[in-house]
Amino acid sequence: MAKPDRDAEFTEYVSARQAWLRRVAFLLCGDWHRADDLMQSAVTKLYTQWHRARRFDNVDGYARRILVNTFLAEQRSGWAKWTMLYRFGGGSAADPEPDPAATVDLELGLVVKTALARLSLRQRVTVVLRFYCDLSVEQTAEAMGCSAGTVKSQSARALANLRNLLEPNLIPDMEVTR
Repeated sequence: MAKPDRDAEFTEYVSARQAWLRRVAFLLCGDWHRADDLMQSAVTKLYTQWHRARRFDNVDGYARRILVNTFLAEQRSGWAKWTMLYRFGGGSAADPEPDPAATVDLELGLVVKTALARLSLRQRVTVVLRFYCDLSVEQTAEAMGCSAGTVKSQSARALANLRNLLEPNLIPDMEVTR
């Protein structure tokens, strides 16, 4: 396939999946500005590997793996650790509002965002992949580069932590089912 056709195919894919990639990035990092940067880095890496990615039956899985790996690599860097000291809890009032389809109830969305931000890094990635991206244990393990047992234990710990963080007495006028 010629380079212009390759570029057109890549552009079509990214245009169609951009909103989804941005939402996954946001759920991973908890900040819309950082999600945009994360998505841009992942899309750039995807472009350099497009010749390989387009051969897969599941291009979304390939893109999601790049996104998760990019996020995890950023978290391990010294810069991320330094900036996290100044950004605990996520974005600022200047963050753009998510699109209406992404959040049905803004108040509940903020509560869940805060709870996700308080999970450990691996627990947050596990929750996003398992329950937002709807991946199986095996698919999540493959995306994270770990064993299925690790995914199961991280899921169990994450859900227990979320239950504690989302206790009904912490959320006024809302019921949280267990």
